[in-house]
This record gives sequence, C-alpha cells and structure tokens, in this order.
Amino acid sequence: MARWTKALKGALDGLVDQDIRERHALLELDVNEYGYDRWGASREDTMRALALMRFFHRTYFRVEATGLEHVPDDGRVLLIGNHSGQLAFDGMLVASSLFFDKNPPRFARAMIERFFIQTPVVGSFMTRMGQLTGVQGNAVRLLTEEEGAVLVFPEGARGGGRVWADRYKVLGFSQGFLRLAMQTSSPIVPFGFIGGEEMLPSLSRNEPLAKALGMPYIPLVPWMLPLPAPVKVRVHIGAPLRFEGSGDEEDDVVLPMVRQVEHAVSELIARGLSERRGIFT
Repeated sequence: MARWTKALKGALDGLVDQDIRERHALLELDVNEYGYDRWGASREDTMRALALMRFFHRTYFRVEATGLEHVPDDGRVLLIGNHSGQLAFDGMLVASSLFFDKNPPRFARAMIERFFIQTPVVGSFMTRMGQLTGVQGNAVRLLTEEEGAVLVFPEGARGGGRVWADRYKVLGFSQGFLRLAMQTSSPIVPFGFIGGEEMLPSLSRNEPLAKALGMPYIPLVPWMLPLPAPVKVRVHIGAPLRFEGSGDEEDDVVLPMVRQVEHAVSELIARGLSERRGIFT
C-alpha cells in the first residue's frame, strides 16, 4: 500500500506544473513548518489533487463556469447550490472552477458528509486536499477566522443520492446554511450545477440495504463504469444574496429566506438546462 501511494504521489508530482504552483501560491494558505494547515490539508497534497482535478475539469468534463465575477476575490462567502452525481464530482468541479478559471483564484473548502470523511483512503484524501466534516463549528471558524470560501450543499444526502426521477429538482434546503450566513455576516452566492445528474444516474437509493450497512444510500446505476460518464458540465453562478440577523431567529422568519435561496438556485438550474445544446456538448 505504501509503495502504491508513493508511486501515485510521484506520478501526480509530475503533473504539478508552474501554472498550478503559481496559482496555488496566490491562495496564501497558512501552513506550519511541516506543510500542513490547521485542518490537516497539505500544501503538496493539495497541489497533487489540483493536478488530478485539472484533468477532470478541462479534459474529461470540459467545465464551463459563468458568473465567476460574483464570487468575491477575498473575504468570507458561502457557495450554495444543488447536489448531484452520487459521488463528490460536483463539489470538486465547483472548487476547480474557482481555482483554474477565476482570477485571482480562490480556494473553496466543501463541507463533506461525515460518512465520506470517515471512509478509509477517501477520507484521508479529502482531508489532505482541504475538505472538512460538515459541522457548524468548522464552517464558523473558516468564515470568521480565515475569511474563507465555504461550499455547502444544503440538500445533504438527499441531493447526493438523488434518483433519476428527481433530476434537477431542488429537494429542499435545510436551514443551517442560512443561519450560518446570518451568524457570520457572510454573503451567499448561489449556483446551479448542470451535468451531475447524467454522470452516474441512479434508479434507486437502496435505503433498506444502505441502512443495514450504515451508509446514507447505495445508488442503483444502470451500468457499471470505471468513471462517471464524460458529460459536459456547466456551473452557473448568480449574484450574491445578503441576509441580516443573528441566526437565532424563529423558523417562520428563516424559512422564507431559505426559500429565496432555493428559488435563486432553481432559476440558475433552469437557465443552464435551457442553454445547453446536449448532454455531451
């Protein structure tokens, strides 16, 4: 295992070119003398992950992102959008858009389901590239202490494990992100992710079996592929939304604001679907 890991790191090191190093240097990540930040992210492993992400971003999924100017160049911000794809390709490709296509680049940290963080190998990889367990305390510290860009999918496992019948429907956002935005005085930048539903379509969540195995869902896909389908991905980013408050308001105060964000994301999804010519183009 150690030999395989060393070989993989060596291969990825060969893909880390000057462009990645220069853009990564602009992020000004705060790391210790061992090259790790407070969250366990490694500068070298992050660049290796970005080298791999670049292949998926530019070659495999051919990502086009519009509205990147709505993401502030610095300062705290919450990125809120629709979840899809069974695997975490949507979060990865939104983050890669901010790194490779935005000038100056931004480093987005996603709030990941605890199940994936605790999964051997996968969890370690996500941690080393700067992703965190999706708990409120982590997000608060990232926003208030580091003025970071935090990526949240408020549909949670419902969105990540959505079935084909529910494709591109907003399945209902939880309130946590909105309360977080008010508590930390952070703008919300909505986005619509197009392409995720066709990458690895699921016919069922297999919830009884998933529950027995301690998993949030087990997607039933119509074919088995080594990689998701190479669909064309588009990320449509909307104008920032700002909400005043402490975050401790009653539900009947917060819910209309949540619905406003849901509506903004739904409109961006609808726009993306109307503009695309086909699944692969």
